Amino acid sequence: MFFASDNWAGVHPDISANLARHADGVATAYGDGDLDRAVYRRFNEIFEREVQVFFAATGTAANALSMAALNRIGGIALCHSEAHMNVDEFGAMGFYTGGARMAPVPGPLGRINPEALDRTIKRYSQDLAPAGQPMTVTITQATEVGTVYSVDDVQAIAEVSRRHKLPLHMDGARFANAIAATGVSPAEMTWKSGVDLISFGATKNGCWMADAVVILNPDVGNDLRLQRQRAGQTFSKARFISAQFEAYFTDDLWLR
Repeated sequence: MFFASDNWAGVHPDISANLARHADGVATAYGDGDLDRAVYRRFNEIFEREVQVFFAATGTAANALSMAALNRIGGIALCHSEAHMNVDEFGAMGFYTGGARMAPVPGPLGRINPEALDRTIKRYSQDLAPAGQPMTVTITQATEVGTVYSVDDVQAIAEVSRRHKLPLHMDGARFANAIAATGVSPAEMTWKSGVDLISFGATKNGCWMADAVVILNPDVGNDLRLQRQRAGQTFSKARFISAQFEAYFTDDLWLR
């Protein structure tokens, strides 16, 4: 058996077939077609509330766009020291945000320790402007080392974030694995536990190329549509991403 990366895996036959099925004919472009709208509604059903969905080419793009949506002057995103965004995305967040940076937070087994998060945030006093301003907390679910945050874990991180008036982002490149492992609903794992937006990944779970930023809290990310356009992440033939998500969600394929 070969365990290099889930990025090496092929595409699930159901997703390939659905891509081929939607390849003929014409459809409204830029994510405004019937198929796109059906997929947006499916996201609403999965998260048990109305959400905003913005497709992205990669998980890195979804993460960087999420950070851009939450950025502020002197922005600092607090993440685990082993987070993909901190270790493997080559400064994409700083590029998309115009200079925001990461502040790593320790914790065992790839998970942020809430007490360490609180201490790290407190280092950036409003009276010490040159140090920068925390703009968000981001957690990875499942983590880079294969562990998952429980609902209680997420709520503990969210409590610290709320105390400091910071939104909470979830890097869900392997979100399906976390949901399958814990058995809780996507809503319980995210907005019901205090998560404001998620980078929702499917590429690592049987899709060809399907990632998205999903805004769960309507009070954040108001400029994301414009930021996505500026970043070159607005797809003209978005139906081919929607076709993947349509098959991905059918009969809960994504959780099998």
